[in-house]
Amino acid sequence: MFTAIIGGGLQGIEAAYLSLKAGRQVMIIDKNPLAPAARLGHIFLREDVTKREDLFRLLPGVDLVIPALENDAAIAAIIDGCQAGDMPLAFDGAAYALSASKIESDELFARLGIPAPLPWPRAKFPLIAKPSESSGSRGVKIIRSRAELEAVFPGPGAAKDWVLQEYIKGPSYSLEVVGVPGFYRALQVTDLEMDAVFDCKRVTAPTRLAPELCERFVEISLQIAAAISLKGIMDVEVILHEGQLKVLEIDARLPSQTPVTVFWSTGINMVEMLGDLAAQGNTTDSSNKTQSKVFAGVQGAVFSKSAPCSPKAKKNKIANPRGVVLEHIKVSGNTLQVCGERIMKDAGTLCIQPGFFGADEAIGDYAEGKRDWVATLIVSGADCEEAWNKRNAVIKNIKQHIK
Repeated sequence: MFTAIIGGGLQGIEAAYLSLKAGRQVMIIDKNPLAPAARLGHIFLREDVTKREDLFRLLPGVDLVIPALENDAAIAAIIDGCQAGDMPLAFDGAAYALSASKIESDELFARLGIPAPLPWPRAKFPLIAKPSESSGSRGVKIIRSRAELEAVFPGPGAAKDWVLQEYIKGPSYSLEVVGVPGFYRALQVTDLEMDAVFDCKRVTAPTRLAPELCERFVEISLQIAAAISLKGIMDVEVILHEGQLKVLEIDARLPSQTPVTVFWSTGINMVEMLGDLAAQGNTTDSSNKTQSKVFAGVQGAVFSKSAPCSPKAKKNKIANPRGVVLEHIKVSGNTLQVCGERIMKDAGTLCIQPGFFGADEAIGDYAEGKRDWVATLIVSGADCEEAWNKRNAVIKNIKQHIK
């Protein structure tokens, strides 16, 4: 099986890692030869896909194409190229376009009656301001007063490409949905921890979220998937505020961090699932045989055949999930910091390092004698407590090493 991953950034790391775990041959394509994922595949091609009219000729023998970037021109070229070359594409362009706009996403939540942070001007200060077309923490601002709001967005229309809503605090959670209209799977809920600028620094599993709230999270996610007629994968992020889950954002693409965490906790490989769906043409037949085959190996993941989902979602009964801690560290001389994922973007090419200072694996740029380096640590145990204790031992080993 041969996978082409177009984009060697944070999403590319995730796609390459899981493709390798699925036993696939991996080709990474990026115009930057120092892209983080450039060395994670078997082949690297330095290409700007927006400048190739015959993309499909670049990929002979490829049986799965995964866009792992957020460049609209590149995504359009990839979709056109895969259609021209009749290549299986693990991507839903229409769903992605909707999820890429926070304004359109928030309008969708409002139409569906899904709880979300209150929008300005209904919201009170402090506010959080997010660029509509940006994902994650990029460009996010906290605005604490009307004077500050007017200083940041002077004049009418200055905030037209921004989402302004109430700033609420609470623990954050993530959940992926995979499938096609009429047949969706909600996978494992994971817990997210953010740094000071709202960038995710740590993901843990299994979740500490109460079972009844997990069920509600699943219901919400399946409802959104059905509403946008998702064909592929979608990530949903929520925050728990005053006992209620509120949706922060959706991303209809392979996300970063959480799929690797879910893989180590449950054995579920989202890239493998996407490959099976793409090979079947992302369609469903009247008997759902195709999708039953695709999801046969997904033990206990929540399943919906209806659109929208049934009011009573089944409990997520993934058998014996392992405890997992995935986090990003930055070492500078004799200083160690746990940081948001952004530190992995500018480190140059990364590699997979098994048994890293006692971790199960790490993805990073460490080399013997190097004083400044970064790593994504992956640590697992029989349960959350064992995984956390093992993580602490890994951090202790690194601290001793860097003195």
